[in-house]
Amino acid sequence: MDDKLYHYDVIVDRQSMEKRQKKNSKHLRSKYGHTPLGPDENIPWDCKELVIGTGFYGSLPVTDEIVRAAAEKGVKLKVMKTAEACQYLMETGTNANAILHITC
Repeated sequence: MDDKLYHYDVIVDRQSMEKRQKKNSKHLRSKYGHTPLGPDENIPWDCKELVIGTGFYGSLPVTDEIVRAAAEKGVKLKVMKTAEACQYLMETGTNANAILHITC
């Protein structure tokens, strides 16, 4: 990846980075108390493993629809705090895609 400092959630798709389009899940915020990772976002499904970093405090909810979609697509989900997710990605050298919640 790069040495850039990000101030927004990011999607890592085969070593490319883009901003998470969480506006598509804003309508679910009242249900979860936080804008969750939802099915209408730019999820990088083209992988065998998807690592989801839930933020420093683990605040990012992951909807049941994401869990079901992963199972249907045969994608293994690894959900953990963002610091742990970054460490996992660096240590394993995996070709996994990732969604990293940066802002809290």
